[in-house]
Amino acid sequence: MRRKLVAGNWKMHGSLAENKALLAGVLAGMGDVKAGVAVCVPFPYLSQAQAGLTGSAVAWGAQNMSQHAKGAYTGEVSASMLKDFGCTYVIVGHSERRALYGESDAVVAEKFAAAQAAGLTPILCVGETLEERESGVTEQVVGRQLDVVIAKCGVAALARAVVAYEPVWAIGTGKTATPEQAQTVHAFIRGRVRALDAAVASGLVIQYGGSMKASNAVELLSQPDIDGGLIGGASLNAEEFLAICRAG
Repeated sequence: MRRKLVAGNWKMHGSLAENKALLAGVLAGMGDVKAGVAVCVPFPYLSQAQAGLTGSAVAWGAQNMSQHAKGAYTGEVSASMLKDFGCTYVIVGHSERRALYGESDAVVAEKFAAAQAAGLTPILCVGETLEERESGVTEQVVGRQLDVVIAKCGVAALARAVVAYEPVWAIGTGKTATPEQAQTVHAFIRGRVRALDAAVASGLVIQYGGSMKASNAVELLSQPDIDGGLIGGASLNAEEFLAICRAG
């Protein structure tokens, strides 16, 4: 039985004071949460997350990393550096990285491989734009994004990873895929992996990452192939985030 995983993606938000209050609020409400919980914080706050969450039921991670292990890559952060701060997870291939910073499927696959080589669990984001959905190519786009990683790392690598389906048109827009729309794509992802390895597919945690909030979490998380959420804006409010965690 797959355990649901709810991961907060703070994006470029936070301050030392805001983070302290947010983490304290989340920790205070974790008593009745059965799902796995994590927060992916901006690089400067990894030390704060490590100090505040060590020994708790909340894991932490980063929102991005370099595909390179070390070297002359000014401004980049390596997987081994993330491990120094106790990270469990790292998000790779978020749609904002793909769209705003030009990360290709190949680069995302390299980051996925580098994360696993360092002992991190990558949260691999896949998803289509509104134009792609309206053109009827959602499965082709999501399948391609997934296939490039499988081609580089092998399907067995997904046993040590999380996949997050994030319809780009539903991120930060207030729009949300209906539970049926989301379930259809989640089932497609699991089916594509199942065609290569049924055991890996059965255990694969597939999160939904498109404007999940307390008001729609129960319905989304009741779908058979939705195994949690990658939560953006709602993860910045402790009560809202905890409500989603409890829905899992």
